[in-house]
Amino acid sequence: MLSGLQNPRQAAAQLLNFALILSTAFMMWKGLSIVADSPSPIVVVLSGSMEPAFQRGDLLFLWNRNLLAETDVGEVVVYNVKGKDIPIVHRIVRKFGLGEHAKLLTKGDNNAADDTELYARGQDYLERKDIIGSVVGYIPFVGYVTIMLSEHPWLKTVMLGIMGLLVVLQRE
Repeated sequence: MLSGLQNPRQAAAQLLNFALILSTAFMMWKGLSIVADSPSPIVVVLSGSMEPAFQRGDLLFLWNRNLLAETDVGEVVVYNVKGKDIPIVHRIVRKFGLGEHAKLLTKGDNNAADDTELYARGQDYLERKDIIGSVVGYIPFVGYVTIMLSEHPWLKTVMLGIMGLLVVLQRE
């Protein structure tokens, strides 16, 4: 009789452990977002446009400084384009004006032309509000897992299935 009660308890404990892991990861992400003052404090380089500085798959750490701080030419920033979901990692190559309304022009190190073609329709420059954060550090190639999962959606299903199977088969 006791062994029959242990299985539901074990399953509930495993489910709670899994929920605890997920909630801890979420809290760490949100805490990092607050500390870095960025909605996305960690991003993965998805293209080769910044080679040789950053390779495809590099994991970048961002810091979004106070809006009053100046963003300088040569700084590598991550920005969002209105109407597009994927952030872009490029270097500031020109700056016109000062303060939060300064006009910023970006370019990938490996690109022949600047980013004006990437900006939203009618937008010739970026402003400080368009920038998610400045790159302050990176870990090479760690982001390839994210690239593989986005390029091959079936891998997400396989990974979730394996994780679920491990949770069910785990013995404490």
